[in-house]
Amino acid sequence: MANRACAPSSKLYCSEQWLREDVRIDGTDALVLHHLYRAMDVLEAHKEAIEQALYFRLADLLNLDVELIFYDTTSLHFEIDAMDQGHGEDDLVEGSLAAGAKTYKAPRKRGLSKNGRSDAPQVVIGLAVTRDGLPVRHWVFPGNTVDVNTVAQVKDDLRGWHLSRCVCVGDAGMVSQDNLNKLSTSGGKYILCMPMRRGDEVTNEVLQRPGRYQKVSDNLRVKEVVVGEGERRRRYVVCHNPDEEKRQRAHRRQVLRELEAELASLQEVRGESHSKRACQLRASRRYGRYLRLTKGGLLRIDAAKRRSEAQLDGKFVVHSNDDSLTPADMALGYKQLQRVEEAWRTLKSGLRLRPVYHWAVHRIHAHVALSVLALLLERVIEQACGDTWRNIRADLNQIKLAQLLSPHGEVWQVTEPSLEAAQHLQRLEMKNPPAVLHLS
Repeated sequence: MANRACAPSSKLYCSEQWLREDVRIDGTDALVLHHLYRAMDVLEAHKEAIEQALYFRLADLLNLDVELIFYDTTSLHFEIDAMDQGHGEDDLVEGSLAAGAKTYKAPRKRGLSKNGRSDAPQVVIGLAVTRDGLPVRHWVFPGNTVDVNTVAQVKDDLRGWHLSRCVCVGDAGMVSQDNLNKLSTSGGKYILCMPMRRGDEVTNEVLQRPGRYQKVSDNLRVKEVVVGEGERRRRYVVCHNPDEEKRQRAHRRQVLRELEAELASLQEVRGESHSKRACQLRASRRYGRYLRLTKGGLLRIDAAKRRSEAQLDGKFVVHSNDDSLTPADMALGYKQLQRVEEAWRTLKSGLRLRPVYHWAVHRIHAHVALSVLALLLERVIEQACGDTWRNIRADLNQIKLAQLLSPHGEVWQVTEPSLEAAQHLQRLEMKNPPAVLHLS
């Protein structure tokens, strides 16, 4: 975990180079690669208990605000061609662990990729974080799992964690009637962003309902819409961001200019290449939403679709079953979902969650667990020091260990910490390293 936070690399590099040349940790001289792998196996065997124990300890130490739990998923691809093949109807595989055995669903499957690698097998990772950005728990699902099918397990796994008044916050990919029912069972509360283009209640009633917006901030206005009556009533909040509306309008103008140029080029092309390009345009996520096919088989820009898209500029709709939340609370609560997005960026870039070099299913799970624990370590350090982990790590990296040799003996001396490094260690309640580690 320390290697993942300080200098993320493969387990082989960690064993043969990092522990030998880059850092000094007492007691690691005799460690070899298979020791690290066995440690990963033990971590995977007890992952759930470790996460729960860490959560309760940190909740007491840091006085965490756990009323809002933010949950989201991402995909992690592998540079292989073949998918995992399991056995039985549930596509199960065995994972041999140092402290027991577990049965997993074959993880590496092809599915909807969130990083543009639909050609490669992948796994889906779910992550729950607090309002402060500290990861609470993570999940690894097979790569063909869709977001809406992950909510039931998340809800079940967090039951019994005593998360006080827990409100689950998720994006539009989590929305289905089954998920809403599961999230609301046993008094559960949620804030979810709703899809706006399904042609359902949100499209036909909520977005079309007239009313005045209330200003929350310079870039956020809200309007509450209630559909139905009595216990079956449903609360929605239509949110509008004027800055985002301007950006989306400018973007659409650019897309339509490109589309007009594409359609003009099609008139000059005949034959099979014309048909292929026309099919590509209709299937494009960028251009397809603005096109219609005439009776004569020609592609034209659909003015009605363009107007309907313009009406959604800068808007998003939030739904909640918690009547104690004001419209502003619902909108701001959902906007804080960016905490999970920040966690994904840190995991994939700073902590180098990918590429994954493991092929055994339990090692894949353990690799993800190590990365999430390293993220937790970074967040706790950032909160204590009031600075980013990148700056803190750069300051602490200035502390060096020098080996001095002479005919009279040998000494291992530690350089004096800089002022910034000493302040970080003080805030973390850690003593400065001793000036001399070894003398002979």
